[in-house]
Amino acid sequence: MVRRVDDAIRARRIDDGDMQVAFAQSNLAGRAKTWALGLKLHDPYAFGSLEVFKSRLRQTFEPPRAEFRARTELLKLKQGKRDVHAYAQHIRHLTSCISSNPVDEHTLVSVFMQGLADGPVKTHLFRLELDSLEQAISIAEQEDFSLRQARASSTSYRQPRRYDNGVQSRWNSVM
Repeated sequence: MVRRVDDAIRARRIDDGDMQVAFAQSNLAGRAKTWALGLKLHDPYAFGSLEVFKSRLRQTFEPPRAEFRARTELLKLKQGKRDVHAYAQHIRHLTSCISSNPVDEHTLVSVFMQGLADGPVKTHLFRLELDSLEQAISIAEQEDFSLRQARASSTSYRQPRRYDNGVQSRWNSVM
């Protein structure tokens, strides 16, 4: 949630600190909105800057040690029975949950490649030098798509049967 607000603030080019806090508060809903309004009513200067607002929001609503849990899950993540796209989305989600001390790109690429199921996609990725997680995901999804297309076209194609005088030729050889 906090990352989305940061992206929206950057997109709207809001430079004033008070305006950033007001914009962030306007995007809250439910308990978080009630909490922020209550603090603001009690102390109008409760949120001096956007960073203070975000840190207090995290302290109040994130479960304890959420980043540690996300980092641990990320480092031991495996593809399992998921397809490549679902596995990539899960890695992206876990990466976005780690904000205070992010994992470097080369480690993310290594974790992604190690977690892939053994097969042609993993083999293809290990032959390349990849610089970013997004590059690795893009190539893996392209390779997975190519493999699925090849399988689909090979299973749907059948050799036409030959007919001799209205009877199948394969039955003629039996009789």
